[in-house]
Amino acid sequence: MHKSGNGATSQVGTRGAPSAAGTPACSLLRHWADESAFRAGDLAGLAVAGGSGRFAGHSAVVWRSAAGRSRYADPFGHGAVEWEYARWTSPWTDIGFEAAELIPSWSASTPLGSSLSVRVQVRDAEGLESAWFTLAHWAADDQVVHRTTVPGQTSPFGSVEVDTLVAPPARLFGAYRLGIDLLRTPDARVSPELYSVSVLASAPAGPAPRAVSGPGGAWGTVLDVPQRSQEVHTGHCPQYDGGGEAWAGPACTAMMVSHFGRGPTPAELAWIDPGDPAPDVDFTARGVYDYAYRGCGNWAFNAAYAARFGLLGFVTRLPSLTEVERFIRAGIPVATAQAFRSTELSGAGYSTAGNIMVVCGFTDTGDVVVNDPLSPSDEAVRRTYPRADFERVWLVGGGGAVYIVHPPERALPSRTAGLPCW
Repeated sequence: MHKSGNGATSQVGTRGAPSAAGTPACSLLRHWADESAFRAGDLAGLAVAGGSGRFAGHSAVVWRSAAGRSRYADPFGHGAVEWEYARWTSPWTDIGFEAAELIPSWSASTPLGSSLSVRVQVRDAEGLESAWFTLAHWAADDQVVHRTTVPGQTSPFGSVEVDTLVAPPARLFGAYRLGIDLLRTPDARVSPELYSVSVLASAPAGPAPRAVSGPGGAWGTVLDVPQRSQEVHTGHCPQYDGGGEAWAGPACTAMMVSHFGRGPTPAELAWIDPGDPAPDVDFTARGVYDYAYRGCGNWAFNAAYAARFGLLGFVTRLPSLTEVERFIRAGIPVATAQAFRSTELSGAGYSTAGNIMVVCGFTDTGDVVVNDPLSPSDEAVRRTYPRADFERVWLVGGGGAVYIVHPPERALPSRTAGLPCW
């Protein structure tokens, strides 16, 4: 689901968001976030309890004792570190259809000296099982280990493309299981915690939708989401994806986190130029940067970033703007993927091979109100796009892809037939 966030200059593919063939024929989000779901998996050196800190009272997988040790050589400068690990492994999960892609996302706390790794094993239609694929080595900070995906993993069962496990066309996924390693250095006085984990399974792309969706109850509702332009950060922190011109993801994530009154403290922002117009965007870029991908557009990393501020996050797909409206009614903005030519989205004024916007609401007539970070200033970020145009470039050019962050106490829309299961 990685997006370059490079706006009109983007040439990076949008694997995970089908464009040429249309929208996914089927997708399903499997979500583990409560005590019974976590206990259904295997807990090696872990226990299920209420979370701590900003997640007090929320179910969490917490450290009990080390299940073993592993040595990891950070390829981006920190060298080899001996880690203690404990491990949660989900049960085998039947998808219910043949899936072409799997995308895990998670919310966790990794105090300094701790981290987590995310692994997926798949089973094909014949019941044959793959070896484990590693999707991420992740930590909220970068002082001990650099967060990264793991390129170069290919087998007859599939291949890893940044944050997405992709099936060979003739060998689609029938089932999977997920493994999360919580790790800490032997001298660490803190331990990581896992609050939620999700896997999005998507079938091969189907035909593009022909008709615009109907109302979903949010016409006339616009959330007061702060406005952040990526363009005003051009040249900032070029070590993170070349600087602000490529920061659609960080700008959108910063907007959504700030909407819930969360974000970095002045002390956490001290390393950023005090003249920065919106230092939380620079901070977010550092916090989501994928060192192997060399970009800030890893959607799973953007969703995971929000946990440091007490927010849960996940990546999924939605079938229409009707369902997006249900999130707006719940007070939750939605980050969407889209790719389009300038003639396909009236009022955009640019073309993009992959951009991210935050849907903030809808006009009285159902058009889409967004914060579009590919704007020349913060004041110009708020835009309105025709409903039919926007839905088409999101579903066809972006595969219906979204990522969500929300406070644990904010209820998500209830399940509806045909929608992903959150």
